[in-house]
Amino acid sequence: QVQLVESGGGLVQAGGSLRLSCAASGTISTIDLMGWYRQAPGKQRELVATITRGGGTNYVDSVKGRFTISRDNARNTLYLQMNNLKPEDTAVYYCNYKRWGTEGWGQGTQVTVSS
Repeated sequence: QVQLVESGGGLVQAGGSLRLSCAASGTISTIDLMGWYRQAPGKQRELVATITRGGGTNYVDSVKGRFTISRDNARNTLYLQMNNLKPEDTAVYYCNYKRWGTEGWGQGTQVTVSS
């Protein structure tokens, strides 16, 4: 089972940028689908972006044009570049993988955007 560790969260002003990283303990080249989710206080966890093994991407409407998901199979790392951040982006961000009928989660990293 692959272990995931997120990093890169922090406090940023509205309009700023952050890049989240998700380091995997094993190879990600065979992982069919990886993604970023977020959970704000009092809300359900929501999907933010996904990327397939072939590099196809998908985004929730609220982040389209601002966030970019990418993966570096050589470094076994998933990224989320977040630009033009808004206060409503404040949440704990989690990375996720799905492979061979199983899935795994990281522990999360806090992103706080001040107005």
